[in-house]
Amino acid sequence: MTLADIARSDGTFAIVALDQRNTLRRMFTAAGQPVDDDVLRTFKGDVIAGLSPSASGLLVDPDFGVPAAIADGNLAPGAGLAVAAEPSERGKFGDEPLTRREPAQNAAWVRDMGGHAVKFLVQLRADRDRSLGGRDVSAEALDATAQVVADCRADGVPSVVENLIYRLPGETELTPESRADAIIEAARALNDLKPDLLKLEYPGSAEACRRIAEAVTVPWVVLSAGVGFEEFQQVLRISCDEGGASGFIAGRAFWKDAVALEPSERRPFLSDTARRRLDACAAAIDGRATPWTAIADD
Repeated sequence: MTLADIARSDGTFAIVALDQRNTLRRMFTAAGQPVDDDVLRTFKGDVIAGLSPSASGLLVDPDFGVPAAIADGNLAPGAGLAVAAEPSERGKFGDEPLTRREPAQNAAWVRDMGGHAVKFLVQLRADRDRSLGGRDVSAEALDATAQVVADCRADGVPSVVENLIYRLPGETELTPESRADAIIEAARALNDLKPDLLKLEYPGSAEACRRIAEAVTVPWVVLSAGVGFEEFQQVLRISCDEGGASGFIAGRAFWKDAVALEPSERRPFLSDTARRRLDACAAAIDGRATPWTAIADD
């Protein structure tokens, strides 16, 4: 297996993220919609059926997304499958999120369920004071990620590492500058572990994207973080033009409006409006995104 299994034919990425579990439950609740395990599986199947014909791949969870894609037959031919391998509950140290690996959820586990890549979620502040609170949670996050990358490399399954930054204890807010710094420093630290692909938050500006390009030597893609798809198109143009991004792994920018729809309305919306959103974002990276095959990892 290689990244080609979740990439477009030109070596760029137009991947739909659908690995949310607890977040998706909260979205249904906020929309006043009933939610249980069957609802989640059906919803994910609807999204996969509607969007996978235009996607290079889908990022799904193992509990609902994989069966909705494979057993229920919703995954379009040619679309790859990246599977979230982090545990759904990772714990906290005070108010700080922890990064934790479940050893059984490894590359072989993903491959055996039909996946083409392992996605591992990290919440890393590489600029964190190592002595804060008497525990170096950043070092723990990097160690867990290194284990995932090594396991994937040994088993021949691509590793996709996603980072989300967070506020440190005592930080009331992050300025645009400090947020960009945190995203870039985390990217730099994770790049040193040599995952096959990094999934990063947009750092906020063209200049910050250029700093990412200088900091990383592996391919990277940008996530949508729930922004509207019109805004996301501009984020994509800047990330590719200035930061050398290889495309996107994004979800809610395309399908979030479907959560509030009745089941009878959902599939038509997803196959029409949501797919047009996906196609527009794919068009935004055409001729801009850097193919992963063109990136030499030093």
